[in-house]
Amino acid sequence: MRHKVLNRKGFIMSNIFTESIGRKLVMSISGLFLILFLTVHASINSLYLFSREAFQAGCDFMKLPIISAIVPILAFGFLVHIVYAFILYVQDYKARGPVRYAVANKSQSDGWASRNMIILGLLILIGIGLHLYDFWAKMQLQEFMGNESAKGPESLEFTFGNLRIYIMYLLWFVCLWLHLNHGFWSAFQTIGWNNNKWLPRLRAIGIIYSSLLVLIFIAVATKAFLYSNWVIC
Repeated sequence: MRHKVLNRKGFIMSNIFTESIGRKLVMSISGLFLILFLTVHASINSLYLFSREAFQAGCDFMKLPIISAIVPILAFGFLVHIVYAFILYVQDYKARGPVRYAVANKSQSDGWASRNMIILGLLILIGIGLHLYDFWAKMQLQEFMGNESAKGPESLEFTFGNLRIYIMYLLWFVCLWLHLNHGFWSAFQTIGWNNNKWLPRLRAIGIIYSSLLVLIFIAVATKAFLYSNWVIC
């Protein structure tokens, strides 16, 4: 009996990493994990809307060792999400041609975002690279290397004070909103919440939740832009 249980567990684990449905499950779980990170990130950023001092306190909190230890875990989760996204896209492309992404029911593929998740993902990936260069490399990375890092408010205002960069981030936020809009309910659908009762609710919750997150990011960037250009004090 014990050998049967062990064999069954091994079979399940093998399916998770080799079968399409297993990869979608990993993709969904890693996506929900990243949504949780965005929620924390938006919460810290929202402190800037109250005062520069409050935001700096939030940045100092993120420098704590226990928070810094989470960064490699986050990086791994994000890497898994990207790798599995491309694997699923290639599988779907070979099997059915360039069709929608990760939607089991064709009737649910009517949205532009659901048909172009891979494009949105690539645009978001480019934006993340820009974000890492503008903030992480000048703050957390410098702390890790033992150098003096840029202050949170100054870094925000220096980056978003440039009109071109500010507009690029706004476009990135729109892509993020479209990606989250579809990804939120799609992740829950993959793990089994796909009945007629829950799916409409998850769609509505996804729109509200992703909109609040992205609006916070836009509000912070806009305030930093206005503050940097002497529009507000």
